[in-house]
Amino acid sequence: MITVQPPFPLKSSLFILLLSLSLLHFKLSFNPTRHQTLTRNRTQTQTTRKNYIIRFTDYKPASVHRSYLESSRRSDGWEWIERRNPAAKFPTDFGLLSIKDSVKKAMIEEIERLRLVKDVNVDLSYNRGLLGGAFDNEQKRPGKIFTSMSFSEAKHCYDSGLSNTSSNWSRRLLMQRSQVTSMFGADALWRKGYTGAKVKMAIFDTGIRANHPHFRNIKERTNWTNEDTLNDNLGHGTFVAGVVAGEDAECLGFAPDTEIYSFRVFTDAQVSYTSWFLDAFNYAIATNMDVLNLSIGGPDYLDLPFVEKVWEITANNIIMVSAIGNDGPLYGTLNNPADQSDVIGVGGIDYSDHIASFSSRGMSTWEIPHGYGRVKPDVVAYGREIMGSKISTGCKSLSGTSVASPVVAGVVCLLVSIIPENKRKEILNPASMKQALVEGAAKLAGPNMYEQGAGRVDLLESYEILKSYQPRASIFPSVLDYTDCPYSWPFCRQPLYAGAMPVIFNATILNGMGVIGYVQSPPTWHPSDEEGNLLSVHFTYSEVIWPWTGYLALHMQIKEEGAHFSGVIEGNVTVRIHSPPAQGERAARSSTCVLQLKLNVIPTPPQSKRVLWDQFHSIKYPPGYIPRDSLDVRNDILDWHGDHLHTNFHIMFNMLRDAGYYVETLGSPLTCFDASQYGTLLLVDLEDEYFQEEIEKLRDDVINAGLGLAVFAEWYNVDTMVKMRFFDDNTRSWWTPVTGGANIPALNDLLEPFGIAFGDKILNGDFSIDGEQSRYASGTDIVRFPRGGYVHSFPFLDSSESGATQNVLLNSSMNKADSPILGLLDVGEGRIAVYGDSNCLDSSHMVTNCYWLLRKILDFTGSNIKDPVLFSESVKQDMPLDEEDNHLPSRRTDVNFSVYSAVMGKDLICRSDSRFEVWGTKGYNLHIRGRNKRLPGYNVIDLGRGLNSTYDTTRPRRPKFTEKNKGDSLGNRYLGELDVPELVASHWLVPAVVAVTGFLLFLSIWRIQQKQRRRRRSGSGRLANL
Repeated sequence: MITVQPPFPLKSSLFILLLSLSLLHFKLSFNPTRHQTLTRNRTQTQTTRKNYIIRFTDYKPASVHRSYLESSRRSDGWEWIERRNPAAKFPTDFGLLSIKDSVKKAMIEEIERLRLVKDVNVDLSYNRGLLGGAFDNEQKRPGKIFTSMSFSEAKHCYDSGLSNTSSNWSRRLLMQRSQVTSMFGADALWRKGYTGAKVKMAIFDTGIRANHPHFRNIKERTNWTNEDTLNDNLGHGTFVAGVVAGEDAECLGFAPDTEIYSFRVFTDAQVSYTSWFLDAFNYAIATNMDVLNLSIGGPDYLDLPFVEKVWEITANNIIMVSAIGNDGPLYGTLNNPADQSDVIGVGGIDYSDHIASFSSRGMSTWEIPHGYGRVKPDVVAYGREIMGSKISTGCKSLSGTSVASPVVAGVVCLLVSIIPENKRKEILNPASMKQALVEGAAKLAGPNMYEQGAGRVDLLESYEILKSYQPRASIFPSVLDYTDCPYSWPFCRQPLYAGAMPVIFNATILNGMGVIGYVQSPPTWHPSDEEGNLLSVHFTYSEVIWPWTGYLALHMQIKEEGAHFSGVIEGNVTVRIHSPPAQGERAARSSTCVLQLKLNVIPTPPQSKRVLWDQFHSIKYPPGYIPRDSLDVRNDILDWHGDHLHTNFHIMFNMLRDAGYYVETLGSPLTCFDASQYGTLLLVDLEDEYFQEEIEKLRDDVINAGLGLAVFAEWYNVDTMVKMRFFDDNTRSWWTPVTGGANIPALNDLLEPFGIAFGDKILNGDFSIDGEQSRYASGTDIVRFPRGGYVHSFPFLDSSESGATQNVLLNSSMNKADSPILGLLDVGEGRIAVYGDSNCLDSSHMVTNCYWLLRKILDFTGSNIKDPVLFSESVKQDMPLDEEDNHLPSRRTDVNFSVYSAVMGKDLICRSDSRFEVWGTKGYNLHIRGRNKRLPGYNVIDLGRGLNSTYDTTRPRRPKFTEKNKGDSLGNRYLGELDVPELVASHWLVPAVVAVTGFLLFLSIWRIQQKQRRRRRSGSGRLANL
């Protein structure tokens, strides 16, 4: 028997058909939009109600609030939740409602219109993260996003790598670590009889067991969770209490006679809810706590019910101490509530007085991008290998700022006890205690102010301050000295000079005279000599200082007549604060605060060496879900470090200063700077849109004024963003990225006059230029670039959703396609460089740096120095790259971007971080220009005929971002529930075309085979007849 094998083309066609159908099935089944739609439907089926916090304008019994709601609104669709905890017997200012999803929007709008209702917010859930962060391999854990807190034995904790002490010294310190109290001199106060007696200490943590042998004065234990226990089953709350008030000889606490009030606010799974905290805070107020320790923290400073309740806690004269966070050594990683000015924020050091690697660094990011952050932490304390109590008996060691926080809380309890009980409320308050701590602290040699605050806590110095304390106001820090490096970093790294953007220094006003205070008259600058008049200082400040604290921001410029001055300017800034008279007093309290300045000034640097950093167009978390820049990082999916020169780009800032560049910050639109002053405008990892006036002005600045432009972009892919959506079980809403790593559609609008555009690939890989090895981490590609420019391309795989399908078709024998990632261009009088990745400049998740490339780019854009490798003839473009408009990345239409943007729906205006002469205007040459008018004489670049010729200006412009209604944010101001995006062509078009092609090929070959078979049959029949 002879078996006829099908011809090879038939096998090939069958293989192609099967592969095509498999790809089509794979793409559809794993399509992120479709997958998320199914997930959402399942979640909504299971969860038909959500809990909301209703905040009222007054404190009343819960029953009164409930009756008010029931009499004002129909009961359909909502249900009052009874909160059975110790606070129930006290008046409250909020209620907890369960509202059906089907009526939530209308119901919440009705409730918020009620006269006695302040607002409605989602009842956020907190995940403490003691065992790690809030994200694990891109999957969000239950609970609100909180950064990690230490819950490990010291031997498993972080190693700073900073210690240069000998091993013998380290062993000696380890032997003495149980007596951390003696390192602060606590025994000196014990001998004087001060042991924390009659001080009520609230510990918000995981609870504590009754009759624990290490404590002599556990006054009360309360449980605020949904678990029926008062005990600590994790050990963290017991440890914290032991550091404050333990009396075991191996792990002594600072104030053994302190009255311990244990507030169990976390479950055994380390989960808590905002409503639990609000009730517990209210109870702490009602029961007159003196000190409160909160060893938790997270990046969300916009959880308003929580933040405002912290203000209320301190306004009621409770001194709150909180850990600054364990997200070091990264900058811009302060945790809330420790970053609040009314809270004592504590960082960690080791026994060698080095900042612990785990300790979060400042500055605060509330004020970014349109201002400058405050100095935090306030103080630092030992936080490595500290001994504390175990759950039942015995001692153990832990490390972390959640350990350093109770060290300071213990110090505070000891200091409170030195004031006679009948005078404590007259003298002690959150401001006066912070004054005693920061003024008594020992400044450490090496760390800067955003690492150590005022320095290491000095118990005995603070004791001396409080002994003779009289209520007064002060400024922290009280000195800004440009000659004191590195403490005054970053100010000491770059002198002042005429023509620069204002240098902003944001200080904190501490008002020990009263919970509320007022600025009596505007702050004034008092120069020490005539040369001091070259300094012009404008001020922004808190006119009302509450609770206990405010801010004073200095905006400093050197006048034009100081353009050639070189030297030091000294003087004082004074501001007078007054508060209402205390009980029994007739006259208002008044105090003059002094801030000493010592500033280095140099002649104005050459234009080519001046770089302007665009901060205005940066958006971070919160308020929006801004995704990380490197998609390889799975456990930190949010971009929350500020994206500022002095936070996660601080290493780059130092490098530029070392290279002789002067870097200034622009927190206002691009119309608010004079291009003739700068060599390069540096745009890095930007997420916001651009005003039309900015686009037009930048074109003129580059082509006609000779401004250099350097752009470092990031990934942007709508399919990938959709895949990154997740349903948060705590806010009961969908979290979706509002943009990619950068806003590529907006950048393309900005670069369109120059014929440059980025694509939507997500590229990863290693490459080398002139021997410099670099990593391209989730960067994008260049898809449009003019003829005559220089473009560098490298073989990378595309990891975007659309690129993944193409990658499947590649095998090991096929070469990766070259992707353009770096472009350099002379255009008119100016120069442009674009690069598709910024991770190599960002210290947060950097693999390898590309500072070498940045220096070469700035040499080109600022001084027209062309590196022979970057400008090799082999990479010169004979033909333009020209992607069609409809193939460029498009904006998401399912996100109301105006909620997060400083541009969309906003007025163009120069803010207080721009030059004084354009404050409150539209900018240079825009004082009377209409918003939508085009500048006259602007030529548009022809991609195919060179850079200085024009082409038809009727070519349709890509449509601008389309706004939709805000939707239902339901109290979660930055993350609403969004409609699932519709399927777009990129989800199915490529595999569908491949499938159809394979099917047609199979069909044609099958027909050929059928004809061949018929011919063979007819031929064999004729032979049989013969």
